[in-house]
Amino acid sequence: MTSYTDAALVHWGERLFYPGNRRVPNAAPRLRGSPAERAAALRERIAALVQRRAPQVMVKVTGGGRGMRAITAHFHYISKHGRLPIEDERGDVVQGREELDLLLDEWRWGGSPIEENTERREAYNIMLSMPRGTDPSVVQRAAREFAQAELADHKYVMVLHDHQANPHVHLSVRAESNHGHRLNPRKADLQRWRETFAERLRGWGVEAEATRAATRGVQGRDEALWRRQARDQQRLRREVIRRPIAIAPSYISARQAWARIGQVLVRSKSPPDRNLARDLANFMRGSPRFAVPQLSPQRSIEKGLRDRKSEHRR
Repeated sequence: MTSYTDAALVHWGERLFYPGNRRVPNAAPRLRGSPAERAAALRERIAALVQRRAPQVMVKVTGGGRGMRAITAHFHYISKHGRLPIEDERGDVVQGREELDLLLDEWRWGGSPIEENTERREAYNIMLSMPRGTDPSVVQRAAREFAQAELADHKYVMVLHDHQANPHVHLSVRAESNHGHRLNPRKADLQRWRETFAERLRGWGVEAEATRAATRGVQGRDEALWRRQARDQQRLRREVIRRPIAIAPSYISARQAWARIGQVLVRSKSPPDRNLARDLANFMRGSPRFAVPQLSPQRSIEKGLRDRKSEHRR
């Protein structure tokens, strides 16, 4: 029998972590299993975010080749002109300038021929990254599994870069699939890609999350590091006046879901649930977009915790 806590947690947790998308059907992964199993999975996602502060994966489309000239330049860049090994969708690995040229010829003539310069995007460049300290070989294996799951019908190549601070994989995928369909990733697709990459990393024992910005209560780019350092050292010549950012509907919805989840956890008979509610309140207090008066679910959570404490004393 499903408890009220589990049922309510599934109802609000799915809204928060697995929102539907009307424009791109099945764009986001869905929770599966019994209500108890889904509730347990949501507790784990909440704990990873608010207690363990699990690192967020990055999946970013960095550009795309409009013709073979651009594709060739990108292949040379990611492979360091053939010095780094390149792996294709079949798992074959090539290295060296001659092998690189043969691979480029295969892209040029395989399927619809790609002209040297064209207005149409013939390839998408994708970067999958994890923070410093993550095992680069695991990032590579997870990226390989990600590509096999999400880009199975396309030609693609991947190259691991582990010589920089954050280990990351460059993926270049041919826009036209083997069956003539063209890739056209949208925002919802990118979120699904993040979810898939994070899932593959967790499968290799690396804690990783792909939580939406609205769910985390963050928005916009952080201030540039050089600007913060210059201010601390009193070298900043001119301050940038930041205009207030309007609160988007997705943040309002996230705030409502978090408030409901907090109330559910507070009323739970399980001590770990109430501890999770307390950590959730602290997380909300430190989230930039939830720390404003309009979005303060931590207040209702903290009040609920105080009321529960008072009931326990009585």
